Amino acid sequence: MIKTVQTTPYSDQKMGTGGLRKKTKVMMQPNYFENFIQSIFNTIGNLQGKVFVVGGDGRYYNDKAIQQFIKMAAANGVSKLIIGQNGFLSTPASSNVLLKNKTDGGFVFSASHNPGGINGDFGIKYANETGGQIPTSISDKIYENSKHITEYKIFESPDIDLSKIGSSKLGDMQIEIVDPVSDYVEMMQQIFDFESLKQLFKKGFKMKFDAFNAVTGPYAIRIFEEILGAEKGSVINSNPLPDFGGKHPDPNMTYATELLAIMNADDAPDFGAANDGDGDRNMILGKKFFVSPSDSLAILTDYYNIIPAYKNGIYGVAKSCPTSTAVSRVAKAHNLGYYEVPTGWKYFVNLMDSKRITLCGEESFGTGSSHIREKDGIWAVLFWLSIIAKTGMSVEQITRDHWKKYGRSYYLRFDFEGLETTVADKLMADLEAKLPSLAGEKFAGYEVESAHPFIYNDPVDGSSTKNGLIVNFKGGSRIVYRLSGTGSSGATLRVYLENYQTQKLDENPRQMLDEILQAAMEIAEITKRTGKKEADIVT
Repeated sequence: MIKTVQTTPYSDQKMGTGGLRKKTKVMMQPNYFENFIQSIFNTIGNLQGKVFVVGGDGRYYNDKAIQQFIKMAAANGVSKLIIGQNGFLSTPASSNVLLKNKTDGGFVFSASHNPGGINGDFGIKYANETGGQIPTSISDKIYENSKHITEYKIFESPDIDLSKIGSSKLGDMQIEIVDPVSDYVEMMQQIFDFESLKQLFKKGFKMKFDAFNAVTGPYAIRIFEEILGAEKGSVINSNPLPDFGGKHPDPNMTYATELLAIMNADDAPDFGAANDGDGDRNMILGKKFFVSPSDSLAILTDYYNIIPAYKNGIYGVAKSCPTSTAVSRVAKAHNLGYYEVPTGWKYFVNLMDSKRITLCGEESFGTGSSHIREKDGIWAVLFWLSIIAKTGMSVEQITRDHWKKYGRSYYLRFDFEGLETTVADKLMADLEAKLPSLAGEKFAGYEVESAHPFIYNDPVDGSSTKNGLIVNFKGGSRIVYRLSGTGSSGATLRVYLENYQTQKLDENPRQMLDEILQAAMEIAEITKRTGKKEADIVT
């Protein structure tokens, strides 16, 4: 039976670049989750005949949220749901299932790289029929709807058994439970040469993959251990847990401490990698060696033609504005189309759909290609393994070879977290106002060549977006400032520093960026305005 529930709106259901992310306890407030889902359904309109993909990363409240979603979809006239077994589905796998079945959209219940558990975070990602993030015009309509919602519809019924693969019905809606891994594995086998990768492991190659007790554990076990032949135990923290076993599932130098300890040991394996909570981010490590995401994107682009799916050429490559300029030099060398976009995967989707790019990536540990419309962590790992198998070089050798060929962008991101929104907004507004006056000025020995807001004019839909502020120094070094929308509380000022060198290729990154950090702090008056003398997180 369909029930109409009277409700009152919440005022804070505005989606960021990664969907709607809130503290778990906020999402669990009476009708909070239901209000937002109903707002999406109301925005879509007539749901008769619509088919959606549904899954999540297994974090706390995931099971309850999926059951509520199923019942609301049935009550609102959705024709069919395709759901990952036990409610599991990584973000890249969801995009693949969506595109393969030509559905009308998809929902992934995840806060991505944010911590889980009752005191952690929860999120809702909504993709349209492209398989990627919805455009701002749609998310704005959802937000407007959420501010005026008065009721939602839900089907009164027992919970659906999500453990058994197969089909069932709830009212007039069909429910199909699918293996969350098999379709994704099939897609990877169509992109990469699995036989050459099997030979790599047969030769004794060793790796460690950290799944952070999140959703990619089963994918990694199936691909790396069962299919490619990596030794058992190559995948660690492989069992998805509601609180990720207390781990913060963000694959970076701050949180991947267990993997870093393994890779920094004298008996380290040849290769290390990690994915985040929902499987769209990745970190790449060699023996006692870290590959920055910016360098990783550049290196993958340089080797694109060794991958079977790309051997006949690629359309081009794009990076987010804060990502280092390393890939721009590779694009120029290969005569590839090159784009710099605001932070947010939806900007890449437009370029993919219009066949302007094939590869893309962000400094925040996300890389991907047009095989889906999301970033893809395991795809990036398989790409790196393919380069190693083809060249016979180590991760460190591949990276150093790249620096010799193209120069090195020393690069780090400094996050100043938990700022009052009004303080952060005023800092950025005042900084933007003084940018024109910075040209020719010197800070910590660096002379400003130009300073301006980053404005992106989308070549596909004609939209214009301002996203961050850039200070360029003579010689190719730069600072990028932007406020982040990926947290669940407060504002985060992200400061991205880049020092480009063609001769000094083996220096300490932090030391190479110390003077630019001083300049960045001085230019934006960070300590004066926020009280912070140093960043909370450096990645």
